[in-house]
Amino acid sequence: MPDSLRPRISLIRIVEMNIGFFGLQFSFGLQQANMGPIYAYLGASEAMMPLLWLAGPVTGLVVQPLVGAMSDRTLSPMGRRTPYFLVGAVLCSAALLLMPGSSALWMAASLLWVLDAGNNVTMEPYRAYIADRLAPDQRVTGYLTQSAFTGLAHTASYLAPSLLAGIVDRHLLGPSGIPEIVRWAFIVGAVLSISTILYSITRVPELPLDPETRAAIAGRPATFGATLREVAAAMAEMPRPMRQLAAAMFFQWYAMMAYWQYIAFALSRSLHGTTDPGSDAFRDAALTAQQLGALYNAVAFLAALALIPAVRRAGARPVHAVCLAASGLAMIAVPSTTSGGVLALLMVGIGLGWAGMMGNTYVMLAEAIPAPRNGIYMGIFNMFIVIPMLVENVTMPLIYEPLLGGDARGALMLAGAFMLLGALATLLVGKGGGGPDRRRAGGGN
Repeated sequence: MPDSLRPRISLIRIVEMNIGFFGLQFSFGLQQANMGPIYAYLGASEAMMPLLWLAGPVTGLVVQPLVGAMSDRTLSPMGRRTPYFLVGAVLCSAALLLMPGSSALWMAASLLWVLDAGNNVTMEPYRAYIADRLAPDQRVTGYLTQSAFTGLAHTASYLAPSLLAGIVDRHLLGPSGIPEIVRWAFIVGAVLSISTILYSITRVPELPLDPETRAAIAGRPATFGATLREVAAAMAEMPRPMRQLAAAMFFQWYAMMAYWQYIAFALSRSLHGTTDPGSDAFRDAALTAQQLGALYNAVAFLAALALIPAVRRAGARPVHAVCLAASGLAMIAVPSTTSGGVLALLMVGIGLGWAGMMGNTYVMLAEAIPAPRNGIYMGIFNMFIVIPMLVENVTMPLIYEPLLGGDARGALMLAGAFMLLGALATLLVGKGGGGPDRRRAGGGN
């Protein structure tokens, strides 16, 4: 449908269409907050931790571009994107229910692959759904509302074990040493994953395709080979600003992956002077990391809303650079901080960076890509997220001992430095060339 004919919808409908994103991001928040400690409870060493997180970037690298391209050319009674929401939500719910019962590292790692596959099947069609459904002048609100829901969902998921500790003994462990409060948090996530998706697609269904668009889709073969060729062609015709985003995305996502993996281990050293994952002190550090994570995600929720007028006035690029710089400085300061109040203050900086990463980058992307390829370019854009995460997973075990001294606090300081580099790279997006060539990159509407 041409952009000029897309109906404007109310703010409450924009909120409702993103309720499903809340469930999706609750799942992501659970794994960010808990997979490191779960692996440690099952016997993993700190140095091998990144290798056990490979599921996310690998499945994202393979699944999201293909699913994005397939959803662009899907014709079904439910719409183009909805079938992928439902399949992904079912996979995600199943993995969340099984994960806390893992009896060995291989089982937890395998279930993480299933969990990430489900999340990735849903993610890029959901991003494209926003671009499909909203008029161009409402997309900033749509994507930053998604960012707000990301912050809200992660706040709830990070806090879930601490809140459950009010009714379940936090020292009560399952057969494999995984706390029972973690198991119940994952059960909550499984319920939310499917129920919120169903709510959104019921309240704000996809727009029906016009006859011209349906005919164009029907004329494009939906085979696996054709999908691969479509991905390759889209990559070759990628708009210049989208290419320029790659460097900025590399630094910020390498940094966030390192932060998620090592924050609990860094706090166990700085606050409790321990590296023993079997100790009460380590479990306390894991809960503290989750509480701080909830705080920075709450900041991200509020910041995403505040960024809407800021981005409209100043543009996404300079606003995002400021957000990343605040996050980088905070990450560098965390390892040397033992005061709870100061740590809480530092979470404001990390929350600003996270809000920008989940909203501003998609505003910049949506301005650069042609509407007929929303799904495929959203999927390809995810490669800019998962490749740096994959690089981090492979390189961190190599540098953890020789360069970082086997100390998780060094990993956090490296993450902060990379965030600052990401801020500098963001300022270069859109420089040294013209705007996006929409006609070459798949045509206009």
